[in-house]
Amino acid sequence: MRSHKKKSRNGLKVTGIILLCLFISVGVYSYTVYHSLKNAVVTMHKPVKRETPIKREKPVILEGKDPFSVLMLGVDEREGDKGRSDTIIVLTVNPNSNSVKMLSIPRDTRTEIIGKGIDDKINHAYAFGGVPMAMDTVENFLDIPIDYYMQVNMEGFKDIVEAVGGVNVQNDLDFKQNEFHFAKGEITLNGEQALSFSRMRYDDPRGDFGRQSRQRQIIQGVINEGMSISSLTNFSDIFTALGKSITTNLTFDQMVDIQKNYRDTGKNIQQIEIKETGTMINKIYYGLVSPVEKQKIQTELKSQLELN
Repeated sequence: MRSHKKKSRNGLKVTGIILLCLFISVGVYSYTVYHSLKNAVVTMHKPVKRETPIKREKPVILEGKDPFSVLMLGVDEREGDKGRSDTIIVLTVNPNSNSVKMLSIPRDTRTEIIGKGIDDKINHAYAFGGVPMAMDTVENFLDIPIDYYMQVNMEGFKDIVEAVGGVNVQNDLDFKQNEFHFAKGEITLNGEQALSFSRMRYDDPRGDFGRQSRQRQIIQGVINEGMSISSLTNFSDIFTALGKSITTNLTFDQMVDIQKNYRDTGKNIQQIEIKETGTMINKIYYGLVSPVEKQKIQTELKSQLELN
């Protein structure tokens, strides 16, 4: 996965969890904005009940600055379709090393679907059993605890882009998607364009890796606009759109703790790439991860979470 150039304007690269934390850092400047965000988070908050044993022996203590993990799911839900988690990103956050490691898992990765008893594409876990099965499956695949989740509805995400007045992205591939043409270079996107930009994958030689890169740029663009002074006048629209498009098991108090105790970790984000081999099985395409590659990824993430 390619690294993106740091934007000096905010000093932070964007991840799913930092998305919310940075909005908190904006909200504290105003009593009204702060409480509007708190109300939005109540709408976002959705606890998750998991039936299978989790790999965390003791709960994470955010006040104690424990390393933790977040599963970010970008779900492309449309009317009449529950959708699949086409974007799967695992963030491991360590305040002791002041770093975040971001692992993007390709949607076609073949693995055991926990709770279903079959091997299938990893993004099918969400389709079969929602967030709990997705968390269990990713946790088993990586052999690390998945502490929190954040689900982003990509269809509704266009409302967030509109609320901040559009976003700027650095496009490295000239392509057409739907009725839009996206030229190479820095471009400005409205909500509909941003959604189309983030969905394209078939004309990208990088496949899912390219699409995930574009989706992260859209999120980064939202943060850049959301942190600007001018966007504070639109905070009501921004928080309303967030409440409609994001669900998470993180509480408002936990988000405040993360913003307070982990903020510097966002200055050092390292992206990890999984090497896969594309294979057809029963006329279906899968990405296969070798045992050696899987062990390497697991070891790196366990070290980040101080589990070794």
